Amino acid sequence: MASMTKHPKQADVVMYTKDYCPYCVAAANLLTQKGVVFEEIDVTQDTVRYEEMLKKAAPRRTVPQIFIGGQGVGGFDDIKRLDQDSKLESLLFPSGR
Repeated sequence: MASMTKHPKQADVVMYTKDYCPYCVAAANLLTQKGVVFEEIDVTQDTVRYEEMLKKAAPRRTVPQIFIGGQGVGGFDDIKRLDQDSKLESLLFPSGR
């Protein structure tokens, strides 16, 4: 996400993905629409990073796995639900924009 500059009040966002995952694309699109800069870690061929994801997201094993401010929030369905419930913004920008 080099084209965007991270908002100074934005929490760190990390998303583990695989290259053939439509939910990963949908999650990336949602975060981008929110103006969020995130680190994407592609675990398609990276077993070390995949094992890292498994440890951090246990017991979840699917992608995407999204972490906001170091807290695992789940995958696309989870952040979509948070957004619909007006809770995603406060996680992404805990002290407001």
